Parts: sequence; structure tokens; C-alpha cells
Amino acid sequence: MFKSLSSHHLQVFNGKFCQLAVLFLRGKKYYLFDMKFTLIFFAFLLLTNAATPAQTAKDFAAEWDKQHFSTIYPSNLRHADLKKQLAELKKIGLKVDEVGKSYASREIYQVEWGKGATKVLMWSQMHGDEPTATPAVLDMLVFLQSNRRKSWVKKLEDSLTIRVVPMLNPDGAELFQRRNLQSIDINRDAQDLQTPEGQLLKRLRDEWQPAIGFNLHNQQPLTTVGSAPKQATISFLTVLGNPEGITNDGHERNKRISARMIEALNQFIPGHLARYDDEYNPRAFGDKISEWGTPVILIETGALHGKNEMFLIKLNFIAYLAALYSLVDKSEQQADAKTYDTLPVNGSGNLYNYIFRRANIINFTENTEPFVADISVNTERRRASQIAPTFIREIGDLSIYKGLEEFDAKDFYLVNRSGLVRNGAGGEFLFYKKTRTVDWTAKDLEKSFPPDAVFSNGKWTKGAKLFLKKF
Repeated sequence: MFKSLSSHHLQVFNGKFCQLAVLFLRGKKYYLFDMKFTLIFFAFLLLTNAATPAQTAKDFAAEWDKQHFSTIYPSNLRHADLKKQLAELKKIGLKVDEVGKSYASREIYQVEWGKGATKVLMWSQMHGDEPTATPAVLDMLVFLQSNRRKSWVKKLEDSLTIRVVPMLNPDGAELFQRRNLQSIDINRDAQDLQTPEGQLLKRLRDEWQPAIGFNLHNQQPLTTVGSAPKQATISFLTVLGNPEGITNDGHERNKRISARMIEALNQFIPGHLARYDDEYNPRAFGDKISEWGTPVILIETGALHGKNEMFLIKLNFIAYLAALYSLVDKSEQQADAKTYDTLPVNGSGNLYNYIFRRANIINFTENTEPFVADISVNTERRRASQIAPTFIREIGDLSIYKGLEEFDAKDFYLVNRSGLVRNGAGGEFLFYKKTRTVDWTAKDLEKSFPPDAVFSNGKWTKGAKLFLKKF
């Protein structure tokens, strides 16, 4: 039987319907062959024409929590691990190509996703010991490829073509060092192009001419938000790319994109975002790539006390999707560039990993007379799988400085295992209650007079309860 549709119902249909159903015109009525088909098609049209729900930073965070691909701490990631992961990306349909070799002939890869007109180039780990972005970009790519049926992801796919070079410096990554095996800082090789890795990055940019570049790094964990003793967990720089400091449309667009990333991340790490001062450096790839016609956004990941490396991956994942999504939903066009401009500029030097306040210090290899001072201790960067050594950074009045962790040592004698508390010495401390009588000249002090507390490699290995009260 035929079922008539009134002109009121007809308003629901659009041109797409005519391609899928046979309509018969009978006066002012329209007819469909099958009522079941009619209902199905109405549902189809409603889904097709409905506005795509806006995606929020919390949506991105929830997606990462549910389905992130990365399982290895970034600092533990090696070239062999990356190759295995890229093989998995190939299996789910991502385009993975070897595009070059490092100085030691390790493969350098590029992954491509999307088919849109706007070209986006992202590269990570041009400094081998700056690894956070490498698993973050892989998480992003796997998520996008695995969720192409989502309407907003489909819009990204149709609007953008993204190329990612993870681990541009695989030799440095293998040794967990900044430079490549020529001992050259790749990010200072944009002018002379003496490194094969730098030559490759320039070629990839020149041949493809992307509209936007994302230069992905790590900064020192004790980088601060301006002069405040607060960690800068993520810092941005929209690179001008000219010594005159003249802005352009691409640079202004990148400030608006950065504003969207800042708004997204402020929901998770408020007060822990900063930016770099844009001083032109003709040797730096960010400046040169911007100068060559691809405006660059630099994203530097620091640290956040109490949070591990996986949390930092998640923050990067959120930032990348917020940036890309702002291009597709056009929200970057309404973003306020002042959100970026008013971020505090990175600072340093006023924050330490640990500070021991009012310690009674005895340098027992020199004399046994105590003196009172504050001591700051920092931790060296290492892979998560390795023990990170500590070293004494400063001794004296540190009242204007802050430690991520601070301990009141006024009721204790503090001695260094080496016998001397000196700048640069290891942060291996023995603590003795001042009420005890100790022979500081004993041949084996630690064995002859067991300490009440021991601080070693950034941890209390004994007596932690004595220092539970922190500043």
C-alpha cells in the first residue's frame, strides 16, 4: 500500500532523498513504496542533517583514558619500540613510510592521516632526550584512524591532511641525549644543514609545503611560569620567523590556535602554562621553517610534581586534538589571541626539586663544627627505568626559593655520605637527631653510628616518618 505524506512532512526531506527513493507526484501529495523504508529514511535524514556535537577538552581526555595506544613511558621508548608500534599503525590502515635515515642509518618514518586540503606537519624528538610527544602523536593518530565513523573525526579527515615524523633523532633517542651522533643539535642546524636528520626535515617541508607546523619538544622540569616558583607543565611559542618581529596571517592564526589549546589545558593544569619569548634564531628550525612559509607552533612539555609521564602524554593528546579541531569547526577564527599573548614568559632558577631547611651541616672530613644553612637538591633527567641521581645545587639562605618538596631539618645534623656538603656533590644525606652523641671522626660513620634517616636518590630510604611535615 502507498502512504501519503503531507507538505508539512515533506519539509523534512532534502535533496539527498531524491537520490535514494522513488517519488511519485500525484497532485499535492507524495508517496513512498514502503512505510518501513519511510521511517528508516526519516531517521537517516535526522542523523545526516543534525549538527555535529561540539567536542570539548574533557571529551578528548575521556577518549584518551578509554583507548590510548601508548603503554610505555616516553623516556623508556627506544627506536625498536617505535618500529613495533608503527607496524601496529600499518595494520589498522595508517600510511607509514620510511622517509630517511639517521646518521647511524636508523630508519626515520612518516605517518599520514586524512585527505583534506589543509596540510599539517608535526615532528617530535628532534632532541633525543625529549620524548613525551612521540607516544602522544601516535595516540592521536591511532585514535583518529580508529574513530573515523565519528562525525567530527570525519570532518577532520575531510578537511586536513596530517603528516607526523615521530622520533626525528632516533640516534639521540637511543642514547637518551639531546644531540645526534655527530654531537650536533639538530634544532640548531637549520642554516648549515650538516645533519642528515636536519636535511630530511627541510626536504619534507619543502616538498609538501604544509600550512602549519608543530615542533614538539620537552623543556626542563623545573622551568617555571614567569617568576613564580610554579612548574610550567606546557609552554608554547608561535614562531614569527623573521628578525624584524613582523607578524603575518599565519602567525596570527597560530596564536588563535594556541589560545584554543591553552583554554583546553587550563581545565586540567590551571596556572601551569607559559610561553617562550620569541627571539629570532637563524639556526633554529622553528624560525627557519616559519620563514620558509610554514608558520610553526612550538609545544614544550615540562613536568608536574606528583604526576607521571603518562599524564603528560594525555595533556599533549588533548592539546593536539584541540588545535586540529579548532581548524575544522572554525573556532580558531573566534579565539582571542590575547589568551596566548598574556601567558607569563618562561622563567628558571627559583625552583628546586628538594630543599632542606635550617639543616645543621657537618662536613666531617674537614671539621666537626656544625653550621646552619638551607640546602637545595635537584634530580638529573634519566629514563624512568633508570635511577635518577641527585646533586646539591645551592647552599645558604634559600628563603626566596621554593622546593617541590621541602623538609624542616632544624632538629637534625645533616652529613653527606661523601663527607662534604658542596655544590655539585651528590645529594646522599644522613640525618642524626641533635639529641644524639656521635663521633664524627669514626672510621665508618654510617656503620658505627646508624643514622636516624637517610635521603638517597630523591627518596627517604630510612626515617621518612621523621620528615612527614613538609612546608
